[in-house]
Amino acid sequence: MQKLVITIDGPAGAGKTTVSRMIAERLGYRYIDTGALYRGVALAAGRAGINPDDDESLAGLCRQLRLCFVQGETGTRLLLNDEDITERIRTPQITMLASAVSARPPVREFLLGVQREMGFEKSAVFEGRDMGTVVFPEADVKFYLDADLSQRARRRFLEMNGDSSQSIDDVERDMNQRDKNDSTRELAPLRPADDAFIVDSTDLSPDGVVDTMLMHINTVFGPFDS
Repeated sequence: MQKLVITIDGPAGAGKTTVSRMIAERLGYRYIDTGALYRGVALAAGRAGINPDDDESLAGLCRQLRLCFVQGETGTRLLLNDEDITERIRTPQITMLASAVSARPPVREFLLGVQREMGFEKSAVFEGRDMGTVVFPEADVKFYLDADLSQRARRRFLEMNGDSSQSIDDVERDMNQRDKNDSTRELAPLRPADDAFIVDSTDLSPDGVVDTMLMHINTVFGPFDS
């Protein structure tokens, strides 16, 4: 079986998580949600009362953190120092805090090593925002998944399933702000890699996106035998 590192970057709500999991399952690969790692650091920083601009305190915090994914009965779980934080990192507050801490050099340096270690054995699909540009610039296959802001906000609102006090307008406003934060930050801004295959998911179903991506992989590497 071919062992590849596949990266899927893009903004929030484009469908990265769903598509990345589907492709990993189709290929028999591991799925790595790198955004969850940043959320994990954000959760730890929030608990410690650390300002997201305080690089010295963030560096000290990161030296005390152990983040890893484990396979549980309900799917992949994220552990922070042996505590399951999978559900705790999916709040609007952690989402915005993660966007802030992800721009800080100590956090990025810490998670760069974590992510590259996870990719050492290949056979993995990495979902994130700078996987193809910074973390794995030599990745075998790079995708950039995008969609219209209004469609992305609608998807995220439906994912919340009434578990948030936010309206769809609130979701779109927060998402637009996060897009600006991620794409204009000085360190590792959100953008497609020069050699990324760009897919617009606005009018595509998850199956349609996966079929498009797998067709591209087959075009580059020939029929993929998983």
